[in-house]
Order: sequence, then C-alpha cells, then structure tokens
Amino acid sequence: MVLPVVVVIAVLVLYPLAQGVFFTFTNINEANIANPVLDRPATYEGVGFKNYLNVLSGDASYGAFWGTLVRTIIWTFGCVFFHYTIGLGLALLLNREVKGRTLYRVLLILPWAVPAFISAFAWKYMFNAQYGIINQLLRSVGLPDPVWLGQSDWALFAVIVVNVWLGVPFMMVALLGGLQSIPGDLYEAAEMDGATPWQRFRNVTLPGLRSVSSTVILLGIIWTFNMFPVIYLIAGPNPNTRILVTYAFERFFSGASRDYAVASTYGVLILSVLLVFASVYRRALRKQGEVW
Repeated sequence: MVLPVVVVIAVLVLYPLAQGVFFTFTNINEANIANPVLDRPATYEGVGFKNYLNVLSGDASYGAFWGTLVRTIIWTFGCVFFHYTIGLGLALLLNREVKGRTLYRVLLILPWAVPAFISAFAWKYMFNAQYGIINQLLRSVGLPDPVWLGQSDWALFAVIVVNVWLGVPFMMVALLGGLQSIPGDLYEAAEMDGATPWQRFRNVTLPGLRSVSSTVILLGIIWTFNMFPVIYLIAGPNPNTRILVTYAFERFFSGASRDYAVASTYGVLILSVLLVFASVYRRALRKQGEVW
C-alpha cells in the first residue's frame, strides 16, 4: 500500500533532487547541455566543488551569496514575525463572542483564498509610484511618496507588506483552532486566583498554544524562505529584493547562457540551510518538552 506513494515521491522529488545535486559538480549550462533538437551531445564536464567554492566566496558575479542570505533572513523573519503576532491578535479577537464574528472570519480569510498572482498584481498596481492609491493617499496628506518598487530598500519593505497580508489568514486560522482547544476551566481557575488578563495570556494562552505555535512557525519559515511568486511578480529581478530562491531562478532561466550548475548549487545550499535550521529548531523544542 505504501509502494505507490514511494514511487510517486521518488519520481517527482528524489530524482530531480539527485539530478540537481549532480549538476552542482559540473559546469553545465545552456551552451553545453545535450540538445536533441539540434542533434547536439552534452559537452559539460565535472568540476568538483568549484561551484560551491565560487558561490560561498561571496563573489558578486555568483550572486553575493552571503549578502543575499542576510536579505533572505531579514525577509523571512520579518514576514513570519508579523504573520504570527498579527495572526495571534486577530485569533484572540475572533475567539470572543462578538456580533458578526462569522462575517469577520470570512473577510479575514479572503486574502488566503485569493490566488497569489492576482493579489500580487493588485498590490503592484497599488504600489505604483505615479498612479497607485498608496502614493495618492500620501500626496493628499502632504507626505513624501517614494518609488516603492524601485532600486531602494522600499522595495523589500513593500514585498514584506504584501506577504504579511497574504500569510496572516493561515496563521490566524491555525492559532484560532489552538485557542479553541484550550479548556475554559483553566481561565476560570486563573481568574478565581486573581490573575490579570496579561497573566492569563502569559501563563494559560501561550503555553496552551505552544504545540500549534511551534508547528506553524516552522512551516511559515520554510514557506517564506522559499517564497518566490510574491517577490518576483511584484518587484521582478530587483537586486534590492533578491533572495536566494529568486537568484537561483534568475541564473537558471535568465541571461545569455543559462547557468544550470550555479542555479543547482543555490538550490542545494537553500535545502542545506533549511535542514540545519529545522534540526536546531526541533532540538530546541525537545528541550522544552515537545516530543515531535
């Protein structure tokens, strides 16, 4: 019964992964890869660890790996921090008995339900320096109207805003489910003991959400670290918003000679970074009593 799943995973995941790892030890690109249409055989050669050394050296011609990694970390933790804090705040509000709660839930889930590319194009128009509604509002109150998606740090800020808007609903729904699983008796006992709302939140709510929080934060970091469509659809190949996965895409699909070897090297390094982070994160959770 497990065999069909194993075969599908091997075909769709393991084989491309193994091929990508193999490419990292070669100099394969569009000029030397086999091309059956042109009846051209493959002429690429093995180069050992040269690609890894070139990338990890931080050479700008190979994407300035360390600077791009720092920008990727800023992007990832900035997004996940606001995903969690805003999502938790909204979940706390929706966990109360308020009028129209069902309507609020539907409206807050809408950003998650809309396809990402539609949201990206809508936000790209809103951030337009000349015609976008955001700059029109800023000009109407006498504030500066920056070029959001130009060659400046405003571009990174803009894509973080969009990704936060897209990712908050998932975090809110997951945390709302966690809140509803916390027994009400714990809150009643804490209130009878004279605990303040902040003390109930710190000593009842947060410990009760620990299992859910650890899972959604880990998933959020992995998803955001590899988030390609939001950045590329809104800012395009902008060096100020370039993260590891978008640069790998640029090297694989752009340029006069598509460099499959360097792109694959970035892919393997991205996988390695995430595996190391997940291992450290899981070990830290074990020390706190989490078993998974």
